[in-house]
Amino acid sequence: MINAFDRIKEANDISPSIVAGGISEALLTTLFGLVVAIIIQFFHNYFVSRIDKLIIDMQESSVDFVDSLAEIEVK
Repeated sequence: MINAFDRIKEANDISPSIVAGGISEALLTTLFGLVVAIIIQFFHNYFVSRIDKLIIDMQESSVDFVDSLAEIEVK
């Protein structure tokens, strides 16, 4: 969009042919930004779910360990 406004300023006129290149460039950068963001979001969600599963497994293991320690103290 910056290029589109620069071209308008240089031409001192507003016409579709002048701004079309800048708008096209802005749309392409938006598209590439969205593609990268979607890919990164996918991997972020994947790793967060893996970490959450690991945390749940660690919590369950620690509960089992504490239960086994409690059984030893009772005997």
